[in-house]
Amino acid sequence: MTKNAQRLSQLISTFGPGAMIDLPTRSVVVGGLEQWDMKGNSFTTLPEPRLTMRLEQILKEQGRLDPGATLTLRTPPTSVDARDGVPRGVAAPIFPTWFICEQVETNTSDGKANRRRRLVRWQDLDSKGRRRFQYDDGRKSDVTPIRFVCACDKGHLQDIDWKWVVHASVPCHEPMWVEEKGTSADPADTSIICGCGRRLSLQDTFQPGRLGKCRGERPWLLDRDPDGCGDNLKLLTRTATNTYFPQVHTVISLPTEEDELTQLVDELSGDLAGVQTIEDVAQAKRFNPKVSASLGPYSDADIFDRLQRSREGAKSDAGRSPKLSEFDTFASGRAEIGTNHPSAKLYAQTLSRDAWVSAEADIDLSGVTNLVAVHRLREVSCLYGFTRFEAAPSASDGDIEDVQLSVRGAPISRDADWLPAIEQFGEGIFIHFDAGFINSWLRKESTSARNQKLLNGYSHWKMRFSGKAPPYPGTPYVLLHSISHALMVEIALDCGYPASSLKERVYALSSTKNGGDIDRCGILIYTASAGAQGTLGGLVGTAARFSQILKSALDRQRICSNDPVCADHEPDGRSGDRATHGAACHGCLLIAETSCEMRNLFLDRSLLVPTMAEDVGSFFK
Repeated sequence: MTKNAQRLSQLISTFGPGAMIDLPTRSVVVGGLEQWDMKGNSFTTLPEPRLTMRLEQILKEQGRLDPGATLTLRTPPTSVDARDGVPRGVAAPIFPTWFICEQVETNTSDGKANRRRRLVRWQDLDSKGRRRFQYDDGRKSDVTPIRFVCACDKGHLQDIDWKWVVHASVPCHEPMWVEEKGTSADPADTSIICGCGRRLSLQDTFQPGRLGKCRGERPWLLDRDPDGCGDNLKLLTRTATNTYFPQVHTVISLPTEEDELTQLVDELSGDLAGVQTIEDVAQAKRFNPKVSASLGPYSDADIFDRLQRSREGAKSDAGRSPKLSEFDTFASGRAEIGTNHPSAKLYAQTLSRDAWVSAEADIDLSGVTNLVAVHRLREVSCLYGFTRFEAAPSASDGDIEDVQLSVRGAPISRDADWLPAIEQFGEGIFIHFDAGFINSWLRKESTSARNQKLLNGYSHWKMRFSGKAPPYPGTPYVLLHSISHALMVEIALDCGYPASSLKERVYALSSTKNGGDIDRCGILIYTASAGAQGTLGGLVGTAARFSQILKSALDRQRICSNDPVCADHEPDGRSGDRATHGAACHGCLLIAETSCEMRNLFLDRSLLVPTMAEDVGSFFK
């Protein structure tokens, strides 16, 4: 059991329901929420009203949550059964059910000797352990799961019906083999051959409709889509990166600036999710020891009143981007934000300008309003769906990804009223930029010319979407996003944290819903890890050296190791995803995609500093 364990964060991201995992002797697909062992005290309910209300609203609008249901967030199962010491777990059905024998046979065709291996089904394996296949002559061979399965754009997943693909409607009961030529693993060099003489090159399976129509199978939910499907199936390599793109919504928890009872109710909001009346409060006190211990001295009416206020505030926030509330909190200018306590969700300090501006750095920081040292923060991430083949586009305002825009999302449960989530604690720094300064810079003639090129690149990029493409985040976002990446690389060198452990939240927001001038500009660079009560303070420690770090980061961006090719790159229709980029590549601005909120899109270092190409109105000189 211990060999097949996953971290909590992996179940929310890389290996959530619907993802395929390689085990030592077979492959499995992670089961849906109905197959998670959530009995007793195996999980913890996470209180985060802003995130819960927003997800509940969106999922109900999409018809993926019952209109009368109340959504809760729960951690994956973690407790250990006291009887046998086995941890609570997640069921994972066997998938695929086709296997290849490891014993290699030699087949001669056209005068050439080719390697081939027997193709067998799950039911053909030995009944003891299902790890070996026995040939007719008594020989036994270990088996490995076949690398190829098929799926559709809606996320449905099924085994390839190799008999039908090779023979069509002609019945045949002869054995089949996988034949390989060379060692390249190229589909053109791999064939499925049958004992009757028929053969199929894997190259042919890329033809539309060659694998047949989708039956709407959802092996992670052990059912078929009740709405059916009928789309053409596509070949999918089981271990490829495009097999699973999780839909994860993340927020930074904000402090509750009210009395002690309000704070206690806010912390227990997950345990009080089912409370709808004052009488329900009494029942919660009676049957939930945690609620009784914390809220016992307070009257039921007062508790219910605070709960209603919390829900109303969360509902008002549910209609807008979570980044708006986060920015307003960080950019408030208050000397202290939150309370300095180990149980606090957020504690930050707005530093005086003298504390982070150094005359030795020789850099113009008039565009930076404030620097905030975030000593403690709490990040809550929740998984609500996934896609295959193509990730749903990210929204620059941090709102929930609409999986119906350009790709079709798949559910992680049939009718569960909860979603898996994790909380992580960490630290960071928030840089508040002057929105007026940035808007003035945008109106310069040289900046306007670059802005138009980036818009043209976006126009080319959005043509690749069959549905509605995400809106252009705006050139202020491209500027701040590029600054963020440059700072993350430099901060990793300065403070000792690995670059992949740093994350970003870029705030380039407008107060008006229908767009308009950007009036909220900022960057939060932070690190957070599950199960840790804060971190070591290395990131907050960089605040005092911020001006020197920014100067070094900008100097590093003036010349890229891939120049002049990188500096001369233009956003155009010949670059695929790079149509959203100006001067940006893996040698300068691109970072680990787990650290970037926009999957390394919309970057341009020529907006920051002059490059080898030309000065196009860079923000810093």
